[in-house]
Amino acid sequence: MSLSKRYYEQPSRFSEAEWKARVDLAAMYRIFAHLKWDESIYNHISLRVPDEPEHFLINPFGLHYSEVTASNLVKVDINGNIVGHSDWPINPAGFTFHGAIHARVPDAHCVMHVHTTPTLAVCCLDEGLSYTNFYSAQLYGKVAYHDFEGITVHLDEGQRILDSAQGKPVLLLRNHGPVVMGGSLAQALSLMWLVNRACEVQVASMPMGPLREIPESVLNKCVADSLNFDPKFGAGEDVFAAMKRLVEKQDPSFKR
Repeated sequence: MSLSKRYYEQPSRFSEAEWKARVDLAAMYRIFAHLKWDESIYNHISLRVPDEPEHFLINPFGLHYSEVTASNLVKVDINGNIVGHSDWPINPAGFTFHGAIHARVPDAHCVMHVHTTPTLAVCCLDEGLSYTNFYSAQLYGKVAYHDFEGITVHLDEGQRILDSAQGKPVLLLRNHGPVVMGGSLAQALSLMWLVNRACEVQVASMPMGPLREIPESVLNKCVADSLNFDPKFGAGEDVFAAMKRLVEKQDPSFKR
């Protein structure tokens, strides 16, 4: 059997729905690696298992994002207990708030957390995200903040993070980094793309002088017109599909 054929083969221990979710999530880890959104072996993208809503998939602790595959993703419950067999552990910081969000936010099927330089830099600012550029304008009214409590390894912080989010899809952990919650992998990717680009532009423009304010009426219009939130335009599915094609051309091993 050829190597390429094995990449598409579904192991019998996984349902069809879980296997598709695994392949898509593994592709997302490769996309993050391609975009340089990875952080050595740290940070997380978690995805609720479609036919097992009490379980979610997360990256094996010890592997770089470029090494994540459909079969080595780890299935855990909301308390961080590994379900089934895994050759790898998980990072305790991965389920402290991921588990709390998946357990208590029905629409949060995917949760992403990064430490990219521009996003973390903005999280370190007193004023946080500035709604003064094309990307941040689309996030107006959708961003909340949570004060830094240290490394997120204590389960009790999960509920406080949820309380801070106030039902908003983007949560900036102050002094730490952003968390986005999406109804799908694609929607979460679109949100994280907006957050990262907004922060890149803010960090680049701030040293140049005062930032030009955008009227609130225009900000509200930007949110209403954004393709990133409109299911009619796929809520990011077309972007995710394009990025999957890109990483598959580079290395299809995420499918195995």
